Amino acid sequence: MSLIHALVAQGSTILAEHQGGVRDFSQATQTILSKIPPNNSKLTYVWEQYLFHYISEGGYVYLVMADDSAGRRMPFTFLSELQQKFVNSAQASSSTAEQPAYSLQGTFGPVIAQLMNTYNTSPPTDEITRAQSELAQVKDIMVQNVEQILSRGERIELLVDKTDNMASQATAFRRGARTVRRSMWWKNIRILMLSVFVGLARIYSDP
Repeated sequence: MSLIHALVAQGSTILAEHQGGVRDFSQATQTILSKIPPNNSKLTYVWEQYLFHYISEGGYVYLVMADDSAGRRMPFTFLSELQQKFVNSAQASSSTAEQPAYSLQGTFGPVIAQLMNTYNTSPPTDEITRAQSELAQVKDIMVQNVEQILSRGERIELLVDKTDNMASQATAFRRGARTVRRSMWWKNIRILMLSVFVGLARIYSDP
């Protein structure tokens, strides 16, 4: 599955989304949404082996999470078509006021799901070809921005999950270290006692 999670948000408020996988990436998407600037932009964020591509325009954010093997062309083609469907829908044109979270889940969520299924099974080649020229215009900016993020060590990390994992690993390491130290201590004691015994035996055995 190339496309894993897609959503439409107004600012950082998710209006509708669809998640194809089993793992919950809601914390990751919320973290990324909070980092997206309010101005119009196209960018890719990197986290672990996943890429979070987004288009921000007119106060709305169109975001898709994909495997790194999917590249950038196909996910951004998907986002362009998702944006077009949303802009042409009655939900987007009815009001520009701030909308409640998941207020469009029932109406636009199935649209996201259907579009994700289409691109995961048989992505339209015509749409990808058309979007290739558009993507080329922002390719340099995207690569530059991603490289800047990586060089500053600003990979997006889910600190809660990683902290829990690191804490568990640290606890296991400390327990293992104590066991090794205890084992080595007893081993040294046994060697020392054996050396003393051998030394005493030699003393008593000498005439």
